[in-house]
Amino acid sequence: MTKPDPKRSGMPHVTGRSSNAAEEQVINCSSDQSIADTSHHGVAPATPTKPKSAKQVSRENLSRRNTETEVFDDGTNTFFWRAHTVTVLFILICVLVYVTLLEETPQDTTYNTKRGIVASILVFLCFGVTQAKDGPFTRPHPAYWRFWLCVSVVYELFLIFVLFQTVHDGRQFMKSIDPKLGVPLPERDYGGNCLIYDPGNTTDPWHNVWDKMDGFVPAHFLGWYIKTLVIRDWWMCMIISVMFEFLEYSLEHQLPNFSECWWDHWIMDVLVCNGLGIYAGMKTLGWLSMKPYQWQGLWNIPTYKGKIKRIAFQFTPYSWVKFEWKPASNLRRWLAVLGIIFMFLLAELNTFYLKFVLWMPPEHYLVLLRLVFFVNVGGVAMREIYDFMDDPKFYRKLGQQAWMVAAITVTEFLIVMKYDPETIMLPIPFFVTQCWILGILLILCWTLWRFFIRDITLRYKDARRRKQEVTGDCNRPHGNGSTATPSGRSKLNGSSETLRHRKS
Repeated sequence: MTKPDPKRSGMPHVTGRSSNAAEEQVINCSSDQSIADTSHHGVAPATPTKPKSAKQVSRENLSRRNTETEVFDDGTNTFFWRAHTVTVLFILICVLVYVTLLEETPQDTTYNTKRGIVASILVFLCFGVTQAKDGPFTRPHPAYWRFWLCVSVVYELFLIFVLFQTVHDGRQFMKSIDPKLGVPLPERDYGGNCLIYDPGNTTDPWHNVWDKMDGFVPAHFLGWYIKTLVIRDWWMCMIISVMFEFLEYSLEHQLPNFSECWWDHWIMDVLVCNGLGIYAGMKTLGWLSMKPYQWQGLWNIPTYKGKIKRIAFQFTPYSWVKFEWKPASNLRRWLAVLGIIFMFLLAELNTFYLKFVLWMPPEHYLVLLRLVFFVNVGGVAMREIYDFMDDPKFYRKLGQQAWMVAAITVTEFLIVMKYDPETIMLPIPFFVTQCWILGILLILCWTLWRFFIRDITLRYKDARRRKQEVTGDCNRPHGNGSTATPSGRSKLNGSSETLRHRKS
């Protein structure tokens, strides 16, 4: 059950800045010396080529600092890993022949329509699982991740279909999936009495706390545990967690279930559920980064205990890459991190707004299926975004799963805007608008200072310092005590002074 991974070597290739600077200095000095010599002998100096800056040299010579763990694989390629394109095609043709020749077609038009759509989706999934391009993940099997890629394509096509319907037809179309849908449902209000301890209730003074302890509490914990494994950064997770609570404060006039008590926002959500989920996720990330990745074929392991352990480890990553987002390193990474946070928050909001505009109760299985879908495609999409952002020379285009997740998130938001524009366009309270404008202005000011004003100043100082160092090194006396050869301009001046003296 082991497959060799044809990835790039995990050994980082690093070139020192000092050697590059020294080479540039020698080239500059030697070019000045050659110009001076040719000018002294009366030969027209050749136009020197402009030397590359230290930043350009470092960009060309320094490769990506790879943070992938070292992997040992014996290269066993069993039946589990082989391609089964012919087998899948043969089974698919046999099923279609059976349905065509041996099965009588029912006379129910609605049933035939549903069955035809499901059969078309299954044929597409069979094609995608066997023929689609592999992504960055290979465990437990590459076909598993190809399957979810094809599911994301089907889900995006479903969203496009719903987007092109009228509001009434779109909501009634949901009845074809579940007859219980298509009926407006009231949203639960989490606000009201916000007393943690209610002395007026003699039966149970803590009833407000117990009312909030529903099935969504472990769902919050598990959700943020998985989100931490996807993002792999404590700061980004905490920022998204806090920002979403601010969004709930800002949008509680649009969705009633955003109206929660203050302790429900900051104690139960941020500190307890989200905080513990992020903490458990970071501990798991630490274990995955320290875990040895040594893969051996199942039949090459002699003991049954080792075989069982190997089967269990099949559901762990083949290798591990530590995400180092470094948002303040350059403008491109800063904008990329802001875009990731924005899309993450938009996908979170779509969860609440979609079930609001499509009249789906929170406990409906479609809401749960959507969350399971994003759990499986989110990790692949985040890895593809990180690779594209961290090494654009090797990953020249955005990954296929990341492309699909971005398209799905935007399409969901467009459905929300079309199906209930009155709710979306409800005016935000003035003080909330002022807070958001202030936050956006602070981000813009910090961006201008960090990546434009500060960088321009540092670049100017660095260029001036390097120019002084190169000039000083070129004019420095040699080891034999003789002074350095003067520049071409000095030699020309000296020759003209000698000629004037002879004429006088």
